[in-house]
Amino acid sequence: MLSKNIEQLLQDQVKKEASSSQTYLAMACWADTKGFEGAANFLYSHSDEEREHMLKLIKFLNERGSQATVPALDAPKKDFSSLMEVFKSLLEHEIIVTASINSIITACLQENDHLTNNFMQWYMTEQMEEEQLAQSIIGKLEMIGSDTSSLYLFDKELAGLAGAGN
Repeated sequence: MLSKNIEQLLQDQVKKEASSSQTYLAMACWADTKGFEGAANFLYSHSDEEREHMLKLIKFLNERGSQATVPALDAPKKDFSSLMEVFKSLLEHEIIVTASINSIITACLQENDHLTNNFMQWYMTEQMEEEQLAQSIIGKLEMIGSDTSSLYLFDKELAGLAGAGN
């Protein structure tokens, strides 16, 4: 059985993962309509991945004697000025999610909930990978600058990264 505190933190994390999925889906829609097919595919894939993260938490909650709840979500931002803004927003979002996971792990350690702590380690590793990937993409976009032919080629490269992080 989970403590009420840990259960609530995990329920909150379910909402964050669902929100992440919706956020990346909105970003993918923007990219798709702006001609960034590779970025759109990358973001659609990551939206699916975030949904899988949510489902993993839901199943864990249910298996530990709680009943996961499906949260209501606010509509995500849907308009961006550039691909750079999309990926900077993505990185900012991932940093917030990482902080939330850190809080859950800290609570697990304080409450001696080693099973949940162990479960959450997978999320921490995943977050490290997500942040590194976003930083790498931002770095490449900074190198490209306003060179549209390089941006075109980079968008094609992003299509190949669509499954990265899974």
